[in-house]
Amino acid sequence: MVLDLPTPCVIVDGDVLDRNLRTMATAAAGRGIALRPHAKTHKCVEIARRQVELGAAGLTVATVSEAEVFAAAGLDDLFIAYPIWPTPQRAARLRELASRVRLRIGVDSAESAEALATAVPGLEVLVEVDSGHHRSGVTPAQAGALAATAENAGLTVRGVFTFPGHAYGPGRQRQAAQDESAALAEADGPGVRSGGSTPTVALSGADVLTEIRPGVYVFGDAQQLELGTCGWDEVALTVLSTVVSRSGNRFVLDAGSKVLGADRQAWATGFGRLAEHPDARIVALSEHHATVALPDGVPLPHLGDVLRVVPNHVCTTVNLADELIVTAAGAEVDRWRVAARNANT
Repeated sequence: MVLDLPTPCVIVDGDVLDRNLRTMATAAAGRGIALRPHAKTHKCVEIARRQVELGAAGLTVATVSEAEVFAAAGLDDLFIAYPIWPTPQRAARLRELASRVRLRIGVDSAESAEALATAVPGLEVLVEVDSGHHRSGVTPAQAGALAATAENAGLTVRGVFTFPGHAYGPGRQRQAAQDESAALAEADGPGVRSGGSTPTVALSGADVLTEIRPGVYVFGDAQQLELGTCGWDEVALTVLSTVVSRSGNRFVLDAGSKVLGADRQAWATGFGRLAEHPDARIVALSEHHATVALPDGVPLPHLGDVLRVVPNHVCTTVNLADELIVTAAGAEVDRWRVAARNANT
């Protein structure tokens, strides 16, 4: 690594990123499934444009404000993959968006369908089905009735979608993918059947799904490493951090929760991983520091050494950064603004 940058900072290996983008695009095309990647992971216009250039049908986003950011950049096919309650202020924003892009929104209740129809007549929606994550969505058996209610209210129902979020745990991916396929098949109807997360996308049933929405695949992270969803050679985003203290079999880096994010699933073995020390674990995070433990007998890095941290949950890390520093062959080649940073409304 020949970079000379103030740490901590977020860097992206441009070659690995592009390989990840191409691999997913090729896999989706080969299975005859539309790819609508979730942009809440990268929040960058440059990456979104590259995904569309490689054949993505459009983008998935998490919020109205994320949709506004990408719409302003010319990305004109957007799916907000969550139920939205159209307050007067939000309704006005939805109407404005729908006037200039192809906009779809998730719906999971008769009440929200009727409110959306009043706010934005004719708005395109997908009915959300709960396939086992138990966050939002109706049961598969209720999907048809909700679709009819939404149509009668004045919305345009384009199909159904689900999020197999219960795949996030060791050994859960295959069952979650099967649950997803079963739920979408039971809720079967004309149009889109959308699903697929990064942990399940390779297992998703091409005979049921018409569209997949992975997000984390673009960068990889420590969670995906532990789940076996990606390998070390597929990790595109890391946080450069400097060793500032060391003692025993532990050392301290100058990147804490305000850079890495504090997410740690109960099954995760630490708060992140280190590219230069795959067996090390981040065992504690404070706001500006990470404590790293090495196995007994492994030499500690030196004070001042700069190491690459693989964050647990890359979506959180990106949302904490102003920009991503893009590298090639260990040298900086570009900087991309995190355009949708804090676009949470």
